[in-house]
Amino acid sequence: QVQLVESGGGLVQPGGSLRLSCAASGSIFSFNAAGWYRQAPGKQREMVATITSGGTTNYADSVKGRFTISRDNAKNTVYLQMNSLKPEDTAAYYCNAAVRLSALTPISYAYWGQGTQVTVSS
Repeated sequence: QVQLVESGGGLVQPGGSLRLSCAASGSIFSFNAAGWYRQAPGKQREMVATITSGGTTNYADSVKGRFTISRDNAKNTVYLQMNSLKPEDTAAYYCNAAVRLSALTPISYAYWGQGTQVTVSS
């Protein structure tokens, strides 16, 4: 089985920074496309940033220029560097990744982490 474990959330003042990590563990052949999503109370989950296995990134307009997604393929880990945080960034942040389990099949399966809370408040 595969697990995604997020860490790095917390309480930060407006203008501050946080770095989220998402580490995949288990029976992994390859760690492919990954992304960060967030869900604020009473709102739908939304895409924050995604990154392909080759490193191509995509960002929500609301975070462009402030957030940076990156990955370490050797560690099966994806990161989200969040700078210039705003109160509207407050949400539970979730990691999602497509993981290929075996060399015998090209199919990748999507997994979600349990979420980490980010609160931006003075």
